[in-house]
Amino acid sequence: MGKRDELIAKYADDLRNKCGMEPDMDLLTKVTIGCGPAIYNDDASTVAATQEGELETVKNNFLIKKLGLADSPALMDAINSVIDTYGRSERNKYRAVVYYMLTKHFGKDSVYG
Repeated sequence: MGKRDELIAKYADDLRNKCGMEPDMDLLTKVTIGCGPAIYNDDASTVAATQEGELETVKNNFLIKKLGLADSPALMDAINSVIDTYGRSERNKYRAVVYYMLTKHFGKDSVYG
């Protein structure tokens, strides 16, 4: 089992145990691959939910550029909703898990078709 497969399994566990959802493993794998080498970097692999700049980056680089959504207050509402689901007190909010939940929230699975 490769490093990426181990990370995907860890992300699936987070989705099941911390977020209360059964992951679509095919989509989770594609979202993880889409994160690129960031998943192997301790700092880049997580989302700093308490830093406004980090949340803006998620909004601009992922929701607007990757998923093709129009900028609106609903985007930040969705990010905050996902952070709440993950658990604000959860120290390690994995980027791939946050991106997966946002993809599901907006029904944009087709982006990873």
